[in-house]
Order: sequence, then structure tokens, then C-alpha cells
Amino acid sequence: MEGAKTNMCYNVLDRNVKDENLGERVAFYWEGNSPDHHMAITYSQLLGQVCRCANVLKHMGVRKGDRVAIYLPMIPELVYTMLACARIGAVHSIVVSAEIDIMVSQCSILVTADGVYRGEKWINLKQIADEALEKYEHTHTCCVLVLHYRRQPSVNLSPVVFPVVQTPWDAACDVCWDEVMGQVSEQCEPEWLDAEDPLFILYTSESTGKPKGVLHTVAGYLLYTSLTFKYVFDHQPDDVYWCTADIGWITGHSYITYGPLANGGTSVLFEGIPVHPHAGRFWEVIEKYRVTKFYTAPTLIGNVERTPLLTNPVTSCRYDLSSLRILGTVGEPINPEAWLWYYEVVGQKRCPVVDTFWQTETGGHVLTPLPAATPLKPGSAVRSMWLQVFRRPWPGIMRTVYGNQERFENTYFKKCPGFYVTGDGRIDGYYWITGRIDDMINVSGHLLTVAEAAVVSRPHTVKGECLYCFVTLKDCREFNRSLVDELKRQVREKIGPIATPDFIQNAPGLPKTRSGKIMRRVLRQIARNEKDLGDLSTLADPKVEEVLFSQRCETAA
Repeated sequence: MEGAKTNMCYNVLDRNVKDENLGERVAFYWEGNSPDHHMAITYSQLLGQVCRCANVLKHMGVRKGDRVAIYLPMIPELVYTMLACARIGAVHSIVVSAEIDIMVSQCSILVTADGVYRGEKWINLKQIADEALEKYEHTHTCCVLVLHYRRQPSVNLSPVVFPVVQTPWDAACDVCWDEVMGQVSEQCEPEWLDAEDPLFILYTSESTGKPKGVLHTVAGYLLYTSLTFKYVFDHQPDDVYWCTADIGWITGHSYITYGPLANGGTSVLFEGIPVHPHAGRFWEVIEKYRVTKFYTAPTLIGNVERTPLLTNPVTSCRYDLSSLRILGTVGEPINPEAWLWYYEVVGQKRCPVVDTFWQTETGGHVLTPLPAATPLKPGSAVRSMWLQVFRRPWPGIMRTVYGNQERFENTYFKKCPGFYVTGDGRIDGYYWITGRIDDMINVSGHLLTVAEAAVVSRPHTVKGECLYCFVTLKDCREFNRSLVDELKRQVREKIGPIATPDFIQNAPGLPKTRSGKIMRRVLRQIARNEKDLGDLSTLADPKVEEVLFSQRCETAA
């Protein structure tokens, strides 16, 4: 499509409002951290707010090709800003690690908020952003658009003391969102872009090395996210779709913002966490909005499945989930037991489960069953949707690693010349994703593939590095010395003595994002007793690191 002209924002908003007459259709049901905070946003309202934000960015000097960093909670303003960038041809980079992403993307504008509550925990986003900006030379020209967004987490909580926070403010570069948004028009013509102009840069996680700036372009990504959303979720006009991921990850880009909007869909935009203010929050939201398509991470499924039967809000039939038609999983492999629980209990044995495999780099789904069309195997992503081999590129494939084309070629195309290599393993005729093949730990000079995602390295005076394992048990099991000895014996017998872990820690929960990604840097820091964990604003459960530190192993198991 190189040489053709288009605009992403026009296709997901103007086309739906003006050509498809969907202006009064709800684009997003926004559900806040507290159940008391919620609103509906129509396509016409969304278009107006996006145009306002686009005009603000233009008045602040942003032009086609400029890079804009966005560090916001899961609130409507996050969608407004990313679509405003797309409208004027700016390249958005949504920040999930302020220090790294702002540094590498070299943005001249940062859009952030004073802070946000995650459950009962206050995250001071502005302070985190300011501390990151101070470290890098290029940021002395950075203009910061600040949204004042401070909500109490809930009026129904047990008494807690909330912090009185003074938002850091630098009059030389900080601009108030509310003031400037009220001074601009709701009309803004889209910038017509080449099909291969950049749309966004998104940095991959730190689990396998230095983060890579994955760059996606306009037309191919639009086509691929639109089609994969339509077919994988069998999108229908009356659907209410909910993806529980964070927009700061690729799942949120593709299957909260661009894919659903390109199809004129109605989605739930969820700011909260699964266990706040109670363990049944997910099911409460499904019942409230009559959600028909539900897309979440295996981690979150497993966390609910492990709760005791009598208190489990699904199995005790406290919520009406009869609206559900299709269930989906994303972010990591799902074990067959959790898959069956999801299918039998949540889906009541009538909802197909689309277990999707894809990457930041692919832009959209590449392995997945199609609902009611593909025979299912619990825990398997089955066969590829269209691509039997990755010999030829698909529309949504990344175009480069930002600023490092050599790394792009070496990482994805040199290991198997002529093919794109995902870096994940599989077994049998169906695809069973086994984890990263490049996620290795060096123990006494031997490279071991980490099969369990909660295994990290810890410095060792003799070996150099040793294995530190975080083990999450079902509620019916007790973590004790005999269990630790049995786990070590199993490793010795199944893998070999060299793989025997030195440390095995009880982990009631793991530090994961709402997209289901394990924050392995946090696990490594806990294993090494490094208390400064940095930015934790994307954690699904902000309290999990406190629990893990309290149960940390000081001596070898």
C-alpha cells in the first residue's frame, strides 16, 4: 500500500460518524477504579474530544512526524490523546516505564496526569514523570500537558488515610489540560498520511533484554487490527466487547482502541483492578454492561479459579453472565485446567474460547481458533489463522526497531534466513506456546530454558547465578518444606541436577500487568532484595510486591 494516502483517526471516527451514521452509538463505557465512577461516550462525543485534543497539540507546536509521550491512566483522555496524535500525523509512544520510554523515544511533548488510584494505592504519575525528565538532556524542551485527575478510590471502603498530594508544577513547561481543552474548537481536519508513515512506537518489556522500540505504520496496522478483531471475535453490531488489558501494551492498542473502533464497536474501558473493591469486580462489570465478548489474560483467570469454591463469585452464581458469547485469552500460555474452568464455569460450556497468540511485533493475532469454526484443545492456540509459515510479511507486521534497523534484522530474520522468527516454542500439530526460547539463565556455565515464567536469576558466589523460583499454589495445597523438597526432586529427575533451584519461594500472586505480562524485573529485584522497584503503575495488583517481599527466601531452600 506504499504511496497510498489515509488517516487512522478518520477511519475509526469520522467514517463511523459521517458515513456509517454511528454518531449516537456508544464507543466506550468507561468504568473507573471505583464502581461509583462511570460514563458512556458516543462516537460523536469521542470525535469532538479527539479534535479538541488534536488542536491543543498543534497549538503546542506538535507537527506531523513529531513524537508524543503519553503517561495516563486507563481513562477516556488516554484514548483522546492517542487518536489526536493519529489525526495530526504525530507518532504516539504510550509510556509504561517512564524512565526508559521517554528517554528512548525522544518526545518533545509529554501528556500525563497528576496521579491515579490503583485500588486503594495512590500512584503519583506527575512526580514519576518529572523525575524521569530530569535525567535526560533532550527533555529540557519538553512541554508537559497535565490532566488534573484525582479521584478517591471508593466511598464504600473501610476507613483509610488518603495522601494529600501537591502536584509538582513547573510554570515554564507545564500546561493545564482543562484550561487549554476549553479554549479550542471541536473541528480539526485530519492530516492525510502515506500508508507507510509511522503511527506509534511501543517498547517491549524488559524480560529478555534491553527494550525494543517496535514501530508500526498506518495502513497495514489499520487493516490487520480491523480484520483480526472482526473475525476472531465474530464482531456483531449489538456486541458489547471488553478487553481487560492496559492500553499501554500492544493488546490495548490493537484490541481496545484501533480494532474495535475500526469496526464501529462498543467496548468497555476499565480503569480498575480485578479485586477492587471486591473479588467479583470483573463479573459485576460483565453483568452491568451485558458484555458479550470477554478478552482477558490467563493470569487473571487462574487467580479467580484458585479462590475457594464457596466464595468464588462466579461459581456461587452471584452474577448473571448469560450475555457472554465468546471468551478470549491473551498474554501468555494458558494451562488446560484454567482453560476448562474458563470454558465450563465462566462460559457455562456454551462460549468458544479463542486462545490468541501474537506479539507486539506482529501487531495482531497470528495463531488462534476462530469461534465455532475451529475444533478446540484446552491450552492450545491451535493452528495459524491464515499464515501457515512466516515466510511472507502480513499487513500488521512491525516495520523496524526504532533507531536500530540492524537489531530488527538480527533479532527476527537472521536465526532462520527467509523467515520471521517469533522466539517462542511450540509442540505437536497444534500450536502449544511453551515460552521464550531466548529467555535463558546461566547456571555454572549451562544455559537452561526457563519453562516456568516465575523463575529468575539471583547472584551466587560460586555459580555466578542461581535459580530463584516463585511458586504459586492452589488454595488446597500448603507451602512447606516437604513440598519444596518434592519440587526440587521433580526438577532433578525431569531436567537434571544442574537445574535444581537454590531458592523456592511461596508466591500467592505474581507481579503482572493487566495484559497478563509478568514483570520479571520486579521478580529479579525481589530475589535480590532490591527494595526500590521503580515504576509499578501498570501492576494489576499494586500490593503483590509487598506480599512477595514478606515471604522472600533469605537462605537457600
